[in-house]
Amino acid sequence: MDRYRIAPNSHVDLSRHDPNDIAEFDGDKDEAKSLFAEMVERIAELQYVMWAENKHSLLVVIQAMDTGGKDSTIRSVFSGVNPQGVRVANFKAPTSVELEHDYLWRIHPHTPGKGEIAVFNRSHYEDVLIVRVLSLVPEERWSKRYGHINDFERLLTDEGTTVVKLYLHISKEEQAERLQERLDTPHKLWKFNKGDLEHRALWGDYMEAFEVMLSKTSTADAPWYVIPANRKWYRNYVIGRIIVDTLESLDMKFPDPEEGLDGVVIS
Repeated sequence: MDRYRIAPNSHVDLSRHDPNDIAEFDGDKDEAKSLFAEMVERIAELQYVMWAENKHSLLVVIQAMDTGGKDSTIRSVFSGVNPQGVRVANFKAPTSVELEHDYLWRIHPHTPGKGEIAVFNRSHYEDVLIVRVLSLVPEERWSKRYGHINDFERLLTDEGTTVVKLYLHISKEEQAERLQERLDTPHKLWKFNKGDLEHRALWGDYMEAFEVMLSKTSTADAPWYVIPANRKWYRNYVIGRIIVDTLESLDMKFPDPEEGLDGVVIS
């Protein structure tokens, strides 16, 4: 999966990343789905060891354009895990109380504790994306935030949290199809927001903001992955592989049992 990982200090041009790419899989879709099901089971096993060992933690950050697949990715990839050890945080528009503080104030309490996995559905990166595109704060302020974010994530990694960041890359044409599907499907109509069309009209500005974000904040310890996300089955396959590889790299083990248990019989 290294082909999707953004190297530190590299210039990102999203036009060179194909959202239809399936280059890392040479089988058919059904085979990929079968392998993904095995990955889901493996993630659940590894999360159980993480919970028991109570030493490591994992933060998964997910960013995308509207309809990019953030919700369905979370449902699919983490469908088998024990809810005790996984928390999902959704970061929508900040409240009036949150706006009274610095922009990272609302983020830190949702980072994972030892033994936990935390998944951010949107994140602190909104403050260099929508804030930038809609000019919600002056450039003098948001331009400094890339450095703040790198320092914040360095703090997390220094204290034992592994950070994986996923940008779900869809095409503008794919977004049009997904928005239309929401309009045409009664049980999905609630998800359609006219404001999505206003953001869609700024597609080029958002792509530029994502490119700068990926270029400035993909680090050795907290890398970004650009995930081809037009095909949902391949998106899941790639992300499942990344999460499994990341968890396995932690070399986690169950704690040693209490001494003196040999011969204990429950009467």
